[in-house]
Amino acid sequence: MKKIKLDIVGLSYSQTQSGAYALVMGEVNGRRRLPIIIGGFEAQAIAIEIEKMTPTRPLTHDLFKSFALAFNIQIQEVIIYNLVDGIFYAKLICFDGKKSLEVDARTSDAIALAVRFNCPIYTYEFILSQAGILIEGNEFVFLENVEGKEDSPNVSSPGVSSYASLSDDELRVQLKAALEEEAYEKAAKIRDELSRRKAS
Repeated sequence: MKKIKLDIVGLSYSQTQSGAYALVMGEVNGRRRLPIIIGGFEAQAIAIEIEKMTPTRPLTHDLFKSFALAFNIQIQEVIIYNLVDGIFYAKLICFDGKKSLEVDARTSDAIALAVRFNCPIYTYEFILSQAGILIEGNEFVFLENVEGKEDSPNVSSPGVSSYASLSDDELRVQLKAALEEEAYEKAAKIRDELSRRKAS
């Protein structure tokens, strides 16, 4: 399966979930974005490394890096390899000089380590197709709505999600349920639909 390289293009405070952040990954040489909802601690760990700040004491991810390097273990790449019920799954591809090993990890932790080891982050086409957002000018198009775009004349217009037909109250009920189920990707889409309405 062909891997698609991602870069971190944004990290912002979540509008809908207290203490959560939206980490936006961007397709290298492409217009698709992959929003991932992460916790505050992981967001801080990513931001500190991106900004090249040095905390007074090592954070957990810094400790992991020091521990790995002490035993000559490098992280070669991070792969976001699956998406189930709105939850992203990631793995670290590690190398100790003799053999390569895959280690399962939460996506937020994997990315926090990727920035520390300066290693590439990848995903697969089916994940971008399911959960990605296509940037068209200043508009966002959920990719689930543009599948088969060339074959179907009745494609939703840019910026219109599958939640467009629901009322604000219905969206808030679905958002609460998605957050309780920890279906953060679904929650991000509902949040974006509510934000789009406020802006218009």
